[in-house]
Amino acid sequence: MGRVLGLDVGSRRIGMAVSDPLGITAQGLETLQRRNKRQDLAALERVIREYGVREIVVGLPLRMSGAEGTQSEKMQMFAEDLRKRFRLPVHLWDERLTSAEANRLLRETDLSIEKRAKAVDRMAAVLILQGWMGRRLRASGLRLPAEEMP
Repeated sequence: MGRVLGLDVGSRRIGMAVSDPLGITAQGLETLQRRNKRQDLAALERVIREYGVREIVVGLPLRMSGAEGTQSEKMQMFAEDLRKRFRLPVHLWDERLTSAEANRLLRETDLSIEKRAKAVDRMAAVLILQGWMGRRLRASGLRLPAEEMP
């Protein structure tokens, strides 16, 4: 099946998460500090090779109304760059509220404010990837054991 790479792309950092080989769970990876397009893509290429990634999910920033804006257009262009460079399927996933949810989850931990700030992009990438994989599993008719419990 191969692993799926989830990306929360910002102007300064790219939060990353990778699935397990079965595409059920997501784990956060080290956040990538953005430099320039060439170096960013080279760093992503190393991650793709290291984990045997077969698909990529990029968070699509939509307005709360669901409308697309300037940032959405930038992510669509970024996704197209990934498709051309890596020749892998690249999916866009609605990322509304993932950063807010990541912040909420991290506030419940014992991490310092500084460490939480560094972890939020990674956590957002995990939430993006987990949401996309969950939808794909539900669409296939498969259910996780936790979903079967009353």
